[in-house]
Amino acid sequence: MRRRELLRGSLGAGLAAGLAACARSVNRSGLDLWTLQLAPKFNTYFANVLTRWQQLNPEAAVRWTDLPWGSVERKLLAAVFARTAPDLVNLNPPFAANLASKGGLTDLTPLLPEGVSERYLPTVWAACQDPDAGHIAVPWYLTVRLSLVNRQLLRAAGLGTPPVRWEQVPAFARRIRERTGRYGLFVTAVPDDSAELLESLVQMGVVLLDARRRAAFATEAGRKAFRFWTAMYGEGLLPREVVSQGQRRAIELFQSGDLALAATGAEFLRSIQTNAPGVAAVTEAHPPLTGADERANVALMTLAVPRQSSRQREALRLALYLTNAEHQARFATEARVLPSSREALAFIRRELDNEQPVTVPEQQIRKARRLSAEILERADVLVPASPGIKRLQSIVYTQLQRAMLGQVDSDQALRQAALEWNRYSESRWP
Repeated sequence: MRRRELLRGSLGAGLAAGLAACARSVNRSGLDLWTLQLAPKFNTYFANVLTRWQQLNPEAAVRWTDLPWGSVERKLLAAVFARTAPDLVNLNPPFAANLASKGGLTDLTPLLPEGVSERYLPTVWAACQDPDAGHIAVPWYLTVRLSLVNRQLLRAAGLGTPPVRWEQVPAFARRIRERTGRYGLFVTAVPDDSAELLESLVQMGVVLLDARRRAAFATEAGRKAFRFWTAMYGEGLLPREVVSQGQRRAIELFQSGDLALAATGAEFLRSIQTNAPGVAAVTEAHPPLTGADERANVALMTLAVPRQSSRQREALRLALYLTNAEHQARFATEARVLPSSREALAFIRRELDNEQPVTVPEQQIRKARRLSAEILERADVLVPASPGIKRLQSIVYTQLQRAMLGQVDSDQALRQAALEWNRYSESRWP
């Protein structure tokens, strides 16, 4: 399930300050668990898993609250300032890092059982660590981006295969545009939306930040990357709305048959099959676009313990319970995602190898999920989960938009982005 970035930087700062200031919540019975947009689809899953937890831990009943995207900001802020923040909360790494930098999350390092890291994939375990705040979360489920390709458009353009490297994209997009009138791909430059464009810079060899959290992207690699996206837009090889609409628009265009390649997870195939069966019938899953080092991106969701919780040890036990191999394998199967647990991943791979789906749609999904599991071997969290990373994305995207729209040249936009980030960085980390 591809996820929208949780919250904007201003909210993160206010919320983190509240979490740190409150220190401990009012002592209350039971544990509060907050997740993000998993109800009602997974109501039965959570009912079963949490009922079993309560049987094993009668003194630690769990109140599960699932927050829809539209109300998450209001409810989370209200809970923090009312001193009723949850004991365990579902976050993505960038937002977790931002909260941790303000003292809002518990450093789990002294609470973690010995050897627990061996249960999880090394790359995602490392993504839950902050150099200043310690180990701030437990990895949960993840998705790997694939290239979903409309083979009908490729045939119409006289192409046999989609691109696998970013350097191949302009020629691909140009051919699609000239031969079909459609677009090759859609990568949003909307500041508070998908991080895909920022991840593409990393894949193109751009180092975002140095050890002091200062801009490290105003280099030759950064100039090439900014010129790449500016030229793509200027030549009309990207839809005009990449500067005004988010990644959801990519799925809409793909489902309408107007986009040759959609960069998304295998789990979205089900939606395409439901909403656009004709397009789904000509859709194939291919490896994602990467740079020379072939590193793919993995999107991770975690479980973190707010510092405000008065039951931190129990909250951590609940996190480890929800992310154990058994529960991760079951959730990954139901949600069509991948687990962060090594044992659960091995189970999912065996399950996919042994599956013999009868229908074409199920065969299509199986193929995409198997490819995702293979890609995971060379996938990483490409954009570091460091404090302020959403501010960095906003600055970079805003300046890149200006270059795309012809307001400044791409080199000037890059220099301005570095200048703005360094002002922010110097004020926050002198």
